[in-house]
Amino acid sequence: MMQRYNILWADDEIDLLKPHMLFLQQRGYDITPVNNGSDAVELCTTRNFDVVFLDEHMPGMSGLEALSLIKNAKPSLPVVMVTKNEEEQIMEEAIGAKIDDYLIKPVNPTQVLISVKKILDNKRLVMEHTNASYQQEFQRISLAFMGELSHEQWSEMYRKLIFWDLQMESADNKEMLEVLEAQKVEANHNFCKFVRKNYDKWLNDPAAEKPLLSHQLMKKKIFPMVKKGEPLFVFLIDNLRFDQWKVIEPALLEYFVVEDEKTYYSILPTTTAYSRNAIFSGMMPSEMERTHPQLWVGEDDEEGKNNFEDEFLQKQIARANLNCKASYHKIKKLEEGKFLVDSFNNLFTNDLNVIVYNFVDMLSHARTDMAMIRELAPDESAYRSITKSWFLHSPLWEMMKMVSARGARMIITTDHGTIRVKKPFRIVGDRNVNSNLRYKQGKSLGFEGDKIMFVPKPERLFLPKSSVTTAFAFAVEDQFFAYPNNYNYYVNFYKDTFQHGGISMEEMIVPLITLAAKKS
Repeated sequence: MMQRYNILWADDEIDLLKPHMLFLQQRGYDITPVNNGSDAVELCTTRNFDVVFLDEHMPGMSGLEALSLIKNAKPSLPVVMVTKNEEEQIMEEAIGAKIDDYLIKPVNPTQVLISVKKILDNKRLVMEHTNASYQQEFQRISLAFMGELSHEQWSEMYRKLIFWDLQMESADNKEMLEVLEAQKVEANHNFCKFVRKNYDKWLNDPAAEKPLLSHQLMKKKIFPMVKKGEPLFVFLIDNLRFDQWKVIEPALLEYFVVEDEKTYYSILPTTTAYSRNAIFSGMMPSEMERTHPQLWVGEDDEEGKNNFEDEFLQKQIARANLNCKASYHKIKKLEEGKFLVDSFNNLFTNDLNVIVYNFVDMLSHARTDMAMIRELAPDESAYRSITKSWFLHSPLWEMMKMVSARGARMIITTDHGTIRVKKPFRIVGDRNVNSNLRYKQGKSLGFEGDKIMFVPKPERLFLPKSSVTTAFAFAVEDQFFAYPNNYNYYVNFYKDTFQHGGISMEEMIVPLITLAAKKS
């Protein structure tokens, strides 16, 4: 049965609007008419209405005065302003007071109905349209899994699934979200098979069709954009997934034009130590270890594995013969971000400015370690919401607005993404095996079955070997590695946390966004 809505309509000529009210009543809306602003304000404080229609020009209390009082009492109550006055000032005052629609007299019943539906039935109509559209797309996506997709097609598939995820979320469509979630699981299953089959070829077969990878990012995409006297800002936000980019994009569109929205593939392991060092060095991990042993920090070392990004970047710039003035900054704490904001104008004398922002990575680890964060981010939607809230109140956002104000260009990217893990996978190893939940490196890795990616010859994937028998194991889809000792405690603690290091669309297919400042 269709819900009946209650509408309050205030107009000093309310009797002339009886045909309009009858039209709405016949379509399931209950109307309460009043002929002045004072009665409208009083009724709004004593009764519940779903929407209010206010005539702007009424004797005594005007519509704008009534609007202000109604919004003070009930800020979320939708109000439609109806007026004969087309003056821009009146419209701006009404919009500033947060009206939900604006109608110019004379209005016809259909105009009123459209306004009501737009406000009250919008959610239901959006949900119905989203359902119908996704049901058509569902079959096409499922059929695509039966064929051999290229790396570009997998990137497009991932972006398509994110689009529907965000559409379902905005429509608050829980039933269809469950269907979509099942399809995302199927997509990741097929994507991981694709990576296991092709990753070695990407690195070793010159003729293979391959995606842009971490170690090629600076040389192929960023260095060609550097021009003398035109500062370029590269913001590398650690752990930023493509869906997280999409939720901060609307805020950026006020200040920037998206010139290019692409993705690239993170190398394995999808961790900061490997993928981000590869970005700044322009090398794969084993090449870094061999060429710059003083800068590469292995798994056995306690020293921070990303303490030499600046040196790696400078060496890559020199190898590329890029004659430019460059800067590098890494932000790990709020105070460091605020300090950089204060001196940010100094960076506009550089041709290239690289700013690494670690917040999203800290958020993912905080979610694992802190009960409060786990409560705040119980699912992917909440995780995106926290990311957006942080971004809009961060020094990073202030920096980006300063880039826009100075008319500069910028790139937003990341080193890898993250996935919410759900399925434990038993693995054993000696005490020297690393602690990451999505990949293991060691000499004595033991497990059953073939549901992971096991790499007995790391040199094939340009990964360093601490001994002749060193091997790597990568979790796929939504797995996480768990040791048999204290297995139940371990599983309960880490299940439904966001992790990275393994193989999934979320970890490997990451954003590469080019933006230009909007013209004033």
